[in-house]
Amino acid sequence: MLRWVRQQLGFDPPHQSDTRTIYIANRFPQHGHYVPQKFADNRIVSSKYTVWNFVPKNLFEQFRRVANFYFLIIFLVQLMIDTPTSPITSGLPLFFVITVTAIKQGYEDWLRHKADNEVNGAPVYVVRSGGLVKTRSKNIRVGDIVRVAKDETFPVDLVLLSSDRVDGSCHVTTASLDGETNLKTHVAVPETAVLQSVANLDKLVAVIECQQPEADLYRFVGRITVSQQTEEIVRPLGPESLLLRGARLKNTKEIFGVAVYTGMETKMALNYKSKSQKRSAVEKSMNSFLIIYLIILLFEAILSTILKYAWQAEEKWDEPWYNEKTEHERNSSKILRFISDFLAFLVLYNFIIPISLYVTVEMQKFLGSFFIGWDLDLYHEETNQRAQVNTSDLNEELGQVEYVFTDKTGTLTENEMQFRECSINGIKYQEVNGKLTPEGFSEDSPDGNIHSLMKEEELFLKAVCLCHTVQINADQTDSADAPWHANGIASPLEYYASSPDEKALVEAASRVGVVFTGTTGDSMEVKSLGKPERYKLLHVLEFDPNRRRMSVIVESPSGEKLLFTKGAESSILPRSKSGEIDKTRVHVDEFALKGLRTLCVAYRRFTPEEYQEIGKRLHEARTALQQREERLADVFNFIERDLELLGATGVEDKLQDKVQETIEALRLAGIKVWVLTGDKHETAVSVSLSCGHFHRTMNILELVQHKSDSTCAEQLRQLAKRIKEDHVIQHGLVVDGTSLSLALREHEKLFMEVCKNCSAVLCCRMAPLQKAKVVRLLKTSPEKPITLAIGDGANDVSMIQEAHVGIGIMGKEGRQAVRNSDYAIARFKFLSKLLFVHGHFYYIRIATLVQYFFYKNVCFITPQFLYQFFCLFSQQTLYDSVYLTLYNICFTSLPVLIYSLFEQHVHPHVLQSKPVLYRDISKNAHLGFKPFLYWTILGFFHAFVFFYGSYLLMGEDTSLLGNGQMFGNWTFGTLVFTVMVITVTMKMALETHFWTWINHFVTWGSIVFYFIFSLFYGGIIWPFLHTQDMYFVFVQLLSSGSAWFAIILIVVACLFIDVVKKVLYRHLQPTSTEKAQMEEDKGSVSSACDFAESRHRGEDNRQLLDPSSLPDSTYVH
Repeated sequence: MLRWVRQQLGFDPPHQSDTRTIYIANRFPQHGHYVPQKFADNRIVSSKYTVWNFVPKNLFEQFRRVANFYFLIIFLVQLMIDTPTSPITSGLPLFFVITVTAIKQGYEDWLRHKADNEVNGAPVYVVRSGGLVKTRSKNIRVGDIVRVAKDETFPVDLVLLSSDRVDGSCHVTTASLDGETNLKTHVAVPETAVLQSVANLDKLVAVIECQQPEADLYRFVGRITVSQQTEEIVRPLGPESLLLRGARLKNTKEIFGVAVYTGMETKMALNYKSKSQKRSAVEKSMNSFLIIYLIILLFEAILSTILKYAWQAEEKWDEPWYNEKTEHERNSSKILRFISDFLAFLVLYNFIIPISLYVTVEMQKFLGSFFIGWDLDLYHEETNQRAQVNTSDLNEELGQVEYVFTDKTGTLTENEMQFRECSINGIKYQEVNGKLTPEGFSEDSPDGNIHSLMKEEELFLKAVCLCHTVQINADQTDSADAPWHANGIASPLEYYASSPDEKALVEAASRVGVVFTGTTGDSMEVKSLGKPERYKLLHVLEFDPNRRRMSVIVESPSGEKLLFTKGAESSILPRSKSGEIDKTRVHVDEFALKGLRTLCVAYRRFTPEEYQEIGKRLHEARTALQQREERLADVFNFIERDLELLGATGVEDKLQDKVQETIEALRLAGIKVWVLTGDKHETAVSVSLSCGHFHRTMNILELVQHKSDSTCAEQLRQLAKRIKEDHVIQHGLVVDGTSLSLALREHEKLFMEVCKNCSAVLCCRMAPLQKAKVVRLLKTSPEKPITLAIGDGANDVSMIQEAHVGIGIMGKEGRQAVRNSDYAIARFKFLSKLLFVHGHFYYIRIATLVQYFFYKNVCFITPQFLYQFFCLFSQQTLYDSVYLTLYNICFTSLPVLIYSLFEQHVHPHVLQSKPVLYRDISKNAHLGFKPFLYWTILGFFHAFVFFYGSYLLMGEDTSLLGNGQMFGNWTFGTLVFTVMVITVTMKMALETHFWTWINHFVTWGSIVFYFIFSLFYGGIIWPFLHTQDMYFVFVQLLSSGSAWFAIILIVVACLFIDVVKKVLYRHLQPTSTEKAQMEEDKGSVSSACDFAESRHRGEDNRQLLDPSSLPDSTYVH
């Protein structure tokens, strides 16, 4: 019993074996001591909270924030001891902030719940009790037989039992899992492949034993034991038998499979990397400022407490005749009294910490992020895709980027491959009008016919047509002769390919006369010059990144056993023993220099004895339960040797639109661009030159093909020396994956020094994790630069998640990068608008917002501190408690929020056309120590002017009121508060460059609201207030002409110095941004034009209030 309780509490987890046993259709054995295993249900959970844990969990998370926890402590202190202000003054703002944040987080989590319910409630068909039963996805159990139809997504991880094809094969695309758009072939074991009906499957008696769930998408080891009459047949199961949740069925009418992993144990769920919380530089600055203000607060509280006791050392002030102490007060401990007084001062001054700063920042980020989605300049018409924001927490980080790490294929290029040229038997060919033409030959014979292929050319094209994983649209393969016209030329077949390269090659072969027409069973059909040929497919040696090649073994119509291999030249040429190896190597380098992607093609003939040996070895390796991958790799290496080289292919990947201009703009903005690609060295360099990443005038340094630590280190030292000697010209660095691994292992500092002195870096032959390592290396270097990674494929996900800002390109390689990114755009060219306009605006807005918040709270609480010198440090409050509560929530909150949403200090066109303006805000320039000090000193200066100005002008005057009465302390406090509300609101107005009707409404509306509220609050006796110190105070204050004079004089005195400072700095030391503003002002012809332009610029911002107007908007930044 005790053990059961421990297990339920999670202290003593039940023992779990390394394998799981699954009884198909849940037919458990009827005899023996069978203990059913417990498996997870099929529900996917991506949400953070439930109805029950939302309140405690959310409160716990919110009170981990320094400011929230601090205000909670202050609130509790106010409840426990006699403090000068009511607990409501800190309790209400805290409640407001906690509630608003909880609503925002609750709403975001509700959206996640909604998405989960949609997935978990999707209809599925399961075989139960001899028939197909419709149920919900969440009800699938391990062992259930599930039916999936064409184009449907697999709801669980299934082991394939049968399909509508005789051989039990099916085609699947895993684009949503790993970004690969290829069709992968999966095969059922022969014993279950024949069970194509529900009735037959219901009679199946079989057991699957397989490993426990693991995250590796490409690894699965298991076996199936099928009971047939008296015998049991055991078959191995591998990745080719497993259909993963999230993948989609293609080219197959339906399949049946048995559920082996469900819910959060599926490979898709195990691969879901919860994003580590990225924090922006602004948030870190904010926390530093909070700590400084906490120190100021503690200093003021301690000073006030010490001065109080110093003052009370004199008898007459310790216990004046009008305020005698009680017996209890006389006998209480001095230490306790000191602590109590210190806490009381802490409560009195606590508003110097701006609690509403967090909630305003949250609202600004959340609402501001809509502008990116609404920007028509970031909308791609051809694909109907608009920019997408996945994380609103990093908007301002877009304005701080110092390094951009970009993928090449699909990010800088279109990922649309076009066959350009090839090398066959040492001769270069190009495709001209659907014919292969040797280089240098002109295609001028009009009657040249399709039957002019030489033997070597035909063999090369057949190799291209047979060695691939290309599939044909099922509808086209139903009738073998349908795609052919009478003249023997093929109408275009629709190919599905494992990679854009393979598709381009098979399509090119079909255009020049050798057409792949599909597979039936274990045969591959090719029409060579209109003549059909059938090759029996014996084995497929799958592509893997280590071998970097793939092969097929086929039996030709004449009965010959042939191996066709294609792959990277570095993996094919060393294994070739004959053919034009040297000429082909030269051609491959020439293709690469033109920016083409290259592949080499080779073949080998087997004798019957050789083939028998190969078949035996392959079978042994494929049925091994232990070390299957290593054994297969050994066998593949044994087979793929002594090759005869046929030739090489060159395929072009077209550059995206405006890539060159974008990279140049990034460089002007002071951003360094690094290209990280898996492509070969020459291809990558060629593309770098054509897209402007490398300039022709650049000195290109290379760190490639190093096998040992010592040679790598020596080369790095030489490069560092060369850079120092030639410091005048720009340098570009090329590094490959293996050299990079060596450089990062021992010589990280030296490598970083070389990289930082290069204006462009290209890393080729990179593995996905190496990309992330490079980003981390830069990110954690002593300067701690802000990094941005941009890519389109699943291989870019680790890099996107590692960088400060991750951007996904909505390309052709699935949605994995987009789903894991912070922002998603359709094209690389949109990056410039995203950084130079949106990033610039967001940073300026939030920097001003943060500084202004601290400024207005210094203005607010310093007069309270100064007042203590005039009231014997008796902790008398200067302002009424209602004013204390509403200052940050109502009177001064809206102008700064609207500013932080709509401010455009420079026209967007100017920002985009002058990328150099981006340098003005780099390295957190507006939130550094100097600007922070300026705003803080300004706050203290204004506070002194409010207090002493009011005191000098009004404090000594005895004839202020009509009846000859003097001012009281509440009237004085209200005068200071009125001057303060007007000044801080006007200060925000001075900071605003871009006025919309909303800015006018909230700026002047805030001041008007304060006056109206004060008249109502002080003009009526409210029954629910036990004391009403403010009764008629405000009305009497406003009835005095001298009070009005004082208000105007003090406000002007405060802001005059600020205006003078702005004017002098603008004319004597203008920044690039201020120069651009002045040029923009000169460019305006008249005030009428300005007004029209302002309306034009306002289009963007009005969309926040009226998103429906988006399609009609004609304004483009």
